Amino acid sequence: MTARSKTHRRPATFAAVCAIALLSGCSLAPLYERPAAPIPAGYPVATTSLADLRTVGGEAAPAIRSTAWCTQFPDPALRRLVAAALEHNRDLKLAAARVEEARALHGVQSASRLPTVALEGTTTHPARNNESAHQAGVSLAAYELDFFGKAKNLSDAALHEYLATEQAQRAARISVVAEVVRGYVLERAAAARVDLARRAVASRTAAVALLNRRVAAGVSSPLEMEQARSLVGSADTDLIEQKLVHARAEHALALLTGYGDRAGTKDAPPFTSPAFGSGWGVARAGLPSELLTARPDIVAAEQRLQAANAQIGAARAAFFPSIRLTAMGGVASGELGKLFTPGSGALQFVPQVSLPIFDGGRNQANLDLARARENSAVIEYERAIQTAFREVSDALAGQASLERDVAARTALREVEARRRTMTMNRYLAGAVGYLEVLDVERSLFAADQALLDARRARLENAAALYRSGSRAAGIRPARHSADGATVSARSPWNVHKAALP
Repeated sequence: MTARSKTHRRPATFAAVCAIALLSGCSLAPLYERPAAPIPAGYPVATTSLADLRTVGGEAAPAIRSTAWCTQFPDPALRRLVAAALEHNRDLKLAAARVEEARALHGVQSASRLPTVALEGTTTHPARNNESAHQAGVSLAAYELDFFGKAKNLSDAALHEYLATEQAQRAARISVVAEVVRGYVLERAAAARVDLARRAVASRTAAVALLNRRVAAGVSSPLEMEQARSLVGSADTDLIEQKLVHARAEHALALLTGYGDRAGTKDAPPFTSPAFGSGWGVARAGLPSELLTARPDIVAAEQRLQAANAQIGAARAAFFPSIRLTAMGGVASGELGKLFTPGSGALQFVPQVSLPIFDGGRNQANLDLARARENSAVIEYERAIQTAFREVSDALAGQASLERDVAARTALREVEARRRTMTMNRYLAGAVGYLEVLDVERSLFAADQALLDARRARLENAAALYRSGSRAAGIRPARHSADGATVSARSPWNVHKAALP
C-alpha cells in the first residue's frame, strides 16, 4: 500500500524532513547477554603444575613473565626471526587485508543510515508542445526513515563483524609468533640430531679403525669387524635422514618468516647448549573467567554472536512499515534564461509509505534464518571457550611432566655414558665380547636421541603455553556501538519475543 502527498513549496518542509531523519532509529534487536561459559571453574592442574615447576630437576623454573613475546623469548636469533615474521608473513598480511575489508564494509553500511543529498539539474522537452521545464537544486533521493532500526541494526552487525575480524588478526599474530618459536625449536632440534648422527658416524668409524688393528694383531675376529661396520652403515643412514628432516625444518621456518630473514639460524645457539631456551618464561595462563574477555578468538566469536543478534533486529524491522522520502528544493522555470530569476523557487516533497501485506513468507523465513544463525553463533562461541580451556589445560599439564621427563632422560643418558665407558674398558681388557659393546653403543645413541626429543617437546610446549596463555593475558577490549561509543553488554535470549514477530 502506497500513499503520496502533493507537491509543496514551503522551504520549512525540507528542514523538517532532515530533522525527522536525524530523530529516527529505534531498534528491534533482542537484548544481548553473554552466554554462560560451559567449562569448569578452574584448570585441572594449573596450581600444582606451576608450583612443581619451580623445583623440578634441581633447578629453579623460569618465573611467570608477561606475555609480550619479546620478553617471553629473549633469544636474539629468535627475536630477529619473529620480527621478520611479523613484517613479512603472508598469513598476517592477509589478516590485515581482511580487517581493512571489514572496516570498509562497516563504512558502507553506516553510510546507508544517512540521507544522500545531491545537486541536480533537469530539462524536460515534451513531444507534443513547445513548453519546456527546467529545474535545478538540492535533492534527497528515496531516503528511508529508520523508525524501526533496520539500518541501525545492519550497521551494528557490520561493526561487530569488523571487530571480530580485528580480533582474528590479533589471534593470527599470536599464532604466528608461537609457530615461529615452534619452528625455531624444531630447526634447532633437527640440527642437533644431525650433529649427533655425525658424531655417531665419526665414533663408529674410529671403532672400525681400532678393530682393523686388533684383527691384524689377531686379538679380534673378522665377525666383530663386520659388526662394527654395520654400526657405521646404520649411522650413515640415520645421518642422511636427519639432514633431510633438518632441511625441511629450515624451509618451514623460512616460510613462516615470509623469506624475510636471510640469516636464518646461523647465529643461533646450539640446541644442547645451556643458552638455548634460557630465560624462556612460562606464559601467564590466567583464570578460566579471563578466557571470556581476553582471548582474541573468543572475543571474535562473541562479536560474531552480537552481529547475529543485530541481524535479528533487522529481520524484525522488515515486518513494519517503511517510510521513504524524496524531496528537492531549488528553482524551476519554463525558460532556461529565467531559471534563477526571483520567484522561481520551488520545493518538491514526496513521502512514500509501504506496509508489507503478502510476501509469500519471505520476511518470516528471513527472521527464522537470523535466529538460526544466532543459535549457531552461540554454539561456536561456546566451542571457542571449550577449545581455549583445553589448550591452556593441556599446556599447563604438559609443562611440569615434560620438565620431569627431561630431568629423567638426562639422568638416564649419564648412566648410559658411564656404562659405555666401563663396557669398552672391559672389552679392551678381553673380559667381554664386542656384542656387549654394540648393545651399549645402541643404548647410548637411543638415550641421546630421546633426550633431544624430550628437550624439543618441553620447548614446543612452552610455545603452546605462550599461544594459549597470551590469548588470556588480561586484554579486555571495550565494546562499541555503531556510533563508536562504548556500550554495555546486552542479551539476545532474555527478551520478550512474544511481543515481536
